[in-house]
Amino acid sequence: MRYQEFQQLDIFKPFKNSSDYIKKSFKFIDLFAGIGGFRIPLEQIGGTCIGYSEIDKEAINIYKKNFLKSCNHSELELGSITEIVKLPEETDLVVGGVPCQPWSVAGRMKGFDDPRGKLWFDVLRLLYTNQPKAFIFENVRGLTSPKNKPSFEYLLYELEKANYCIKWKVVNSYDFGVPQSRERVFIVGIRKDLSNAQEYQFPQSLAYRPRLVDVIDEIKDCQIVTKKKLNPNILFGGSGSIPPSRNRFQKDDELNDFFTFSDLRNGHTTIHSWDIIDTTKKEKLICLTLLKSRRKKQYGEKDGNPLTFEDLQSLIPEILIDDVDKLIAKKILRETDKSKFDFVNSKNSSGINGVYRIFLPQSEMIPTLTATGAKDFIATVSINADHPEKYKHEFLEKIYHPQKFKHITARDACKLQGFPDWFEFHYNEGIAKKQFGNAVSIPAVYYVAKELINILDLPH
Repeated sequence: MRYQEFQQLDIFKPFKNSSDYIKKSFKFIDLFAGIGGFRIPLEQIGGTCIGYSEIDKEAINIYKKNFLKSCNHSELELGSITEIVKLPEETDLVVGGVPCQPWSVAGRMKGFDDPRGKLWFDVLRLLYTNQPKAFIFENVRGLTSPKNKPSFEYLLYELEKANYCIKWKVVNSYDFGVPQSRERVFIVGIRKDLSNAQEYQFPQSLAYRPRLVDVIDEIKDCQIVTKKKLNPNILFGGSGSIPPSRNRFQKDDELNDFFTFSDLRNGHTTIHSWDIIDTTKKEKLICLTLLKSRRKKQYGEKDGNPLTFEDLQSLIPEILIDDVDKLIAKKILRETDKSKFDFVNSKNSSGINGVYRIFLPQSEMIPTLTATGAKDFIATVSINADHPEKYKHEFLEKIYHPQKFKHITARDACKLQGFPDWFEFHYNEGIAKKQFGNAVSIPAVYYVAKELINILDLPH
């Protein structure tokens, strides 16, 4: 099944227990509305938006462009949540992606000390005052991290105190029909006096798993390759020891579907600067020796430490200072202020030459799209091999050197977030990508919300 066919089924794919689901009518308030990531799936399952709250002018313009084109809409433009006193009495459901920056690493994790974190208190105020039947709120996984545990537990306590039965779960968009690994915590509440208030269950993952080739238009004609099964000894060296850092998208007996550009890590699909710059065997040896040694505690307490020439000489007796100077001239190594040597590319996520990761067309996912963007790219041709070294050679010769890879565009982000083809996004590419990075994944909302609406006592 191609992704285009997948989109034609209901909103994305039939609800697992769709035979038990009867479409119901309900009215909802769209808080922190953004560009409408909650609204689209809620309307698909029978909802009518009666009011929305958003303060970003660019997001409001896109929201109106897509949902309020006619003059017949009677819904309220509520402005900032801080100014909302009362919701319409007919409100059944309140939803929203509460600003996530206070709980994310990118936002310095200030929590309730961040003004945006305090917006949760306005959410609580509206729930206490208006008592809608139910709510769904979404936020970054960081809200549930050990560092934020006291704040999260306090928030759950207050939500329950506001007269709601609470369920929460970290949901990955990848499990609901889009090739993006995007983990977000969803908090669902049902008013305690309602029947079935304690019966909500989060949806099960879908069996369907689209790949990038199924979603991205520019690579739709690429063939999905069948990879050979390999012995872990081949993938991870003679010991066959599987690195603990591998994630669910990396098979222990298959070559990775992406290549990472880093001088600080090593793996069968890691590309180093000395792989893409003309270097001798001896220069490569020096670089690999520095890579493997810089994290040893004998050279310092940091996660990565520069080494002196004497340190390098103890590891490679035949090394000459001229060898190091040549690597400095090639801008692979640099001399620190203490006459030590380290890599020029000394920040892992910065990548090399503006590239951090390149994902192959058959990849099952792209990492989380963010508002600030990332140095991730998508290859426009497929490759395959039966050995890591050959695989890396194929990548450099057929993808990297001939520049057979592309940026993730706003149109790509639109599809990777599950927005429908009819959605009109911002004409400015940068703003559009930022808005999609801030948005909620539509399929995740669809399945979470459909389970909720299925058990609520609402008119058919």
